Amino acid sequence: MFRLFFRILAVVALAIAVVMAVIDATRSIAASVMTFTPLGESWYAVSPDTLNLAQAAIQRYTFPFIWDPVIIHILTLPGWLVFFALSLLFYIAGYRRRRAVFV
Repeated sequence: MFRLFFRILAVVALAIAVVMAVIDATRSIAASVMTFTPLGESWYAVSPDTLNLAQAAIQRYTFPFIWDPVIIHILTLPGWLVFFALSLLFYIAGYRRRRAVFV
């Protein structure tokens, strides 16, 4: 059951990564320069309130120093890269090894 859940999360994260990569590719073609949209900028454009809520929750309920070096670094990475990495992690978590068949 958890494997199915992780596989579904992997597919959703991969779909978001593809959409974000296509948006970045379109902007790059239009500008004739490679442009990558940081995850933080995309998140802020979609829902600034949840970004501020996430910052407050992380700083209040976990170690406050996690936000500044770790999360800020993740938010400066391209959005498609972050979601592709999440997709890969979810896929690995939901992967089912095939049993070896000995004849």
